[in-house]
Amino acid sequence: MSVDIETVRRVARLARIAVSDEDAQRMTGELNAILGFVEQLDEVDVSGIEPMTSVIPMEMKKRQDRVTDGGKAADIVANAPATAENFFLVPKVVE
Repeated sequence: MSVDIETVRRVARLARIAVSDEDAQRMTGELNAILGFVEQLDEVDVSGIEPMTSVIPMEMKKRQDRVTDGGKAADIVANAPATAENFFLVPKVVE
């Protein structure tokens, strides 16, 4: 994939960035270099390689998947002006 100066100007306009002609020319070369590097990454064979969360092998911290009420309902409504059974009470706004 190759980027031309018109593409750079269009992207700059969409991003609402003011780009001079000299900057657009320079950015064309820089973006083509970046896209060339990304194309090189496509050539790497990663089949059979598992995704990693870190360069150091480690086990992810996991918790049991169970439903709870959180145990904080009373704390959450503690500063509310009006509550009932751990729910916020609000004035009626639609009649």
